[in-house]
Amino acid sequence: MGAFGRNHARVYKQLEQQGEPVRLLGVVDRDVARADVIAQEFGCRSFGSLDQLVTTHSELQAASVTVPTVHHLEVARILMDSGVDVLIEKPVTTTLQEADQLIELAKAGKRVAQVGHLERFNPAVRATIPLITQPMFFEVHRLSVFTPRSLDVDVVLDLMIHDLDIVLSFVNSPVNEVRAVGLPILSGKTDIANVRIEFASGCVANLTASRVSTERIRKLRFFQPRQYISVDYERQDVLMFTAGSEGAQGTTPSINPQIGMVKPSVKGEEPLAAELKSFLDAVRKRSAPVVSLEDGRHALALALDIVEQIQKHGNRIDLGRLVQQ
Repeated sequence: MGAFGRNHARVYKQLEQQGEPVRLLGVVDRDVARADVIAQEFGCRSFGSLDQLVTTHSELQAASVTVPTVHHLEVARILMDSGVDVLIEKPVTTTLQEADQLIELAKAGKRVAQVGHLERFNPAVRATIPLITQPMFFEVHRLSVFTPRSLDVDVVLDLMIHDLDIVLSFVNSPVNEVRAVGLPILSGKTDIANVRIEFASGCVANLTASRVSTERIRKLRFFQPRQYISVDYERQDVLMFTAGSEGAQGTTPSINPQIGMVKPSVKGEEPLAAELKSFLDAVRKRSAPVVSLEDGRHALALALDIVEQIQKHGNRIDLGRLVQQ
C-alpha cells in the first residue's frame, strides 16, 4: 500500500461506484493487518504478497505501485511479467539504470506503464498548456510543513520533482546548466533546496522546495514574450496578464490599463482521479500514457543532477561542519 496507497484504493473504488468500467480487486501489503483494514474499508480483498495476488486473480489487468521508491523496479517487474499494466508513483526509480530496466521491461512485454507525476493532471496545469508560447523565466515555490512521511528521499525527489516534470514539459528544451544549494534541517537529508536551471532555449527556471515551512504554498509563475502567467496548484486557478494594446482587448483591465488580465476557465477535479482515469483509459485503448516512463526518467535525471550539485556545493562550503556547530 505504501504511504499514498490508500488514496489510490479510495479513488479506484470511487470510479467503480461512479459507473466507470473498472473494479477494485484488492490491495497488497506485507503488513497484513494494514491490508485487511483498507480492504474492508473499500470492499475488496487483501493480500500479503504480490505472488498471492497475481496467482489468485486471473482478472487482474492494472495496478498502482505505491511502495517506497527503492522497491519500484522489483514490484513493477513482478506485475509486468504477470501481464499487468502499471502506474508507478514518482520518482519512477532511485537510479537511471533502474529506470532504463523498467523501460526495457515495458517494451518487451508491451505493457502500459505510466509514472505518477500528479501535477500533470492538475486542472490548473491542464488549463495552462494552451497558453504556452515561449517560456523564458520560471519562478516556482513548493513549500510544505514537516511530516515524517517520505523521509527515505530528500526534498528534491520528494517534492521538487513534481515541478521539474512540469517545467520540463512546458519548456521542451535540453538542460544546459544546473546550480543548486540545499540544507538538512529536521532530517538527515536535504529538507530545503533551491535550484537555477538554464535551458538551451535560453529559458531560466528558479525553483524552491521545502518540507520544513510554516505554511503550504504550491505556485508556478512564468514569463513569455508580452505575457506573465501565474498557476496556483492548490487553488487550481490560472491568471494570464498580457501587455500592449492587443492584451487589453477582451480582457479584464488590471492596475495598468496597458495590461489585460484573463482568468481561464478551470474545471475543478481531484488530480489523482484525473490521473487514474487517464491511466485506465490508456490500459483499455492500449495507447501511450500521458506521462511515460521516459518522462519519468527525464525528471529523475534532472533531479539526480540537482542532488549532485547540492552535494558539491555542500562540500565546497564544508556544510557538514557547519551543521554540527
